[in-house]
Amino acid sequence: MKVGRNDRCPCGSGKKYKNCCAGKAASKMSPASWAAVVAIVAAAGVLVVLLFNATQGGGTAAVPGSGICPPGQIWDPMHGHCH
Repeated sequence: MKVGRNDRCPCGSGKKYKNCCAGKAASKMSPASWAAVVAIVAAAGVLVVLLFNATQGGGTAAVPGSGICPPGQIWDPMHGHCH
């Protein structure tokens, strides 16, 4: 038998179901749901970084200490960075 929102809660608290356990059952996420949310957020973060990197200088970034600079800049060994 289904418990109505205005019926007494089956947990025995004496409160109406809508004021006791009704919200608890709907608000819990399973561990698999949490894992899916984390995976989606991580994939979105990687996508944002890749898109941002691709729009800034064609995806080439300066690697500190290597002498590799983005297009249009040169390595300055005196300062240790690109100009």
